[in-house]
Amino acid sequence: MREKAWEVVGLNEHEVPSLRRQVETAVSDAISQALPELAGADPVVRRSEHADFQANAALALAKRARRKPADLAASVADALRRDIGTDTDTDADTGTPVASVTVSGPGFINLVASDTALWRQVAARLASRHLGVGTPQQGRRTVVDYSGPNIAKEMHVGHLRTTIIGDCLSRVLGFLGAEVLRQNHLGDWGTQFGMLIEYLDEHPDVAWHHDELSDGTSTVSALNTLYRAARAVFDADPDFADRARRRVVALQAGDEASVTRWREIVAESEFAFSEIYQRLGVLLTAADSAGESFYNPWLPEVVGELTQAGIAVESDGALCVFSAEITGPDGEPVPLMVRKTDGGFGYDTTDLATIRYRIRDLKADRILYVVDARQALHFQLIFEAARRAGWLTDDADVTHVSYGTVLGPDGRPFKTRSGDTVKLMDLLDTAVGRAREVVTEKAHDLDPAELDQIAEQAGIGAVKYADLSTSRTKDYTFDVDRMVSFSGNTGVYLQYAHTRICSILRKAGDASAPVDTTLAPHPAERALILALDAFGDTLTEVGQTLEPHRLCGYLYDLAKAFTDFYEACPVLSVAQPTRGNRVALCRLSAETLRRGLNLLGIAAPERM
Repeated sequence: MREKAWEVVGLNEHEVPSLRRQVETAVSDAISQALPELAGADPVVRRSEHADFQANAALALAKRARRKPADLAASVADALRRDIGTDTDTDADTGTPVASVTVSGPGFINLVASDTALWRQVAARLASRHLGVGTPQQGRRTVVDYSGPNIAKEMHVGHLRTTIIGDCLSRVLGFLGAEVLRQNHLGDWGTQFGMLIEYLDEHPDVAWHHDELSDGTSTVSALNTLYRAARAVFDADPDFADRARRRVVALQAGDEASVTRWREIVAESEFAFSEIYQRLGVLLTAADSAGESFYNPWLPEVVGELTQAGIAVESDGALCVFSAEITGPDGEPVPLMVRKTDGGFGYDTTDLATIRYRIRDLKADRILYVVDARQALHFQLIFEAARRAGWLTDDADVTHVSYGTVLGPDGRPFKTRSGDTVKLMDLLDTAVGRAREVVTEKAHDLDPAELDQIAEQAGIGAVKYADLSTSRTKDYTFDVDRMVSFSGNTGVYLQYAHTRICSILRKAGDASAPVDTTLAPHPAERALILALDAFGDTLTEVGQTLEPHRLCGYLYDLAKAFTDFYEACPVLSVAQPTRGNRVALCRLSAETLRRGLNLLGIAAPERM
């Protein structure tokens, strides 16, 4: 007995297979009937402007079948029509989703879904707690390394993309069933701390704890100012420089007073970071932090393993791993320094200890490093060394999730007018302030507290959406006026679309009427149903490609499809059962938009 289109292989208990997947199964079944020797071939099913779906397998398979594409397409279409003819009970769950089949052009198979199949998808997704989305990442223990600010330094615009992209990927992969371990690799170790600790001990009256500072001043800003002062003294006073160097030695040796002060600096910095993370609405907490210091005890052991295996060799007094895959401009292998000439370790060694820990101790199946594209060579060398050492095997995937730069209006990396790096909190303040102006310009009955909340949600959402809606490998220009626009492909447009649907649902009152699967959908209803039905497939693609902009593009197209539907199809003024079906479409649209925005890390307000 053949497998029916509804019985898609590999589903979990709450998954509703998309119509595209059901059509793929139906076309695959028809191919195996028409040409058994081609069974299992990709049916190449895509959405189409000429029908609901189009299968292009005939063009790809014609050479193997030694037949003209049009003839092969006709044979597959005939097999599909036989299936349609035998499934007379169109309400049966095992019925084919295809209502009609035509062949066009050199061998395109155009397929139209049945009305029953369309409405059945709406009802099934509404009934699913997970909106019918499957969990293809189930069982994958995934480490996502992102954000990574430096202790005692302000988070700036350079931290924006890693934080936002990493958070989105963590959300999407978790929603798809992965066990996600968020890792914030803080820069919390190094010689600079000896200098700062010594300066703080010699100036006990300076304020730098968060409960000592005035409103609007962060602890990392105060610490950064103090570090610059310490640096100036270090450069001008040889005696202080000697004391600072001794302090570094004491810190690394575990001196109690030095370690206590260092822990204070780390805690105060994390307090400031948490304020930004909370404002951005990202998932990172202090529990996700694992700074460079965490791996420090293992560095000699890591170097010992590399040396014993003959992977690390001496070179001019240093210990290096020379790449077997990458050469420099001089044609010589590129080195990765694992121990300096003075016997110290750098961040290359720390990153080797990090990947070793994540594979051996965290048992990660997948590790994602969300770090800017300029570090591509570094990660190539780290991954190669880890493979040669035997830590990284085929059982684990590691990926450098690279991204482009945030540009200013001049097309250069975003800076202040004085040429300084833009502080992340200042950037967010700018976006929220502009969003407040835009929201205020629209007619509203919001009280001041509601206006504050909506301006914050719109401004932060605008920044995040502008970042995520751009292909992560590309640079993008920070244009706050475009970001907060209520029209075009912006986060605010999607938030506003959600509020419009919520307004309709409030007016609709009781929205519990069952979906009538016997109604013929209006063309705008059909288009909206097909858009809604692609949510799970889109998320699966994001999980595979690690490209959040695909989800952004999907949500924008969904919002446009809903607008077209609402303009063409009255919801509240029509009689049952049409009213019930259209309210159901509104409910599913709102829930899909809300869930999609949440996976982007963006709020979905019900009023704006």
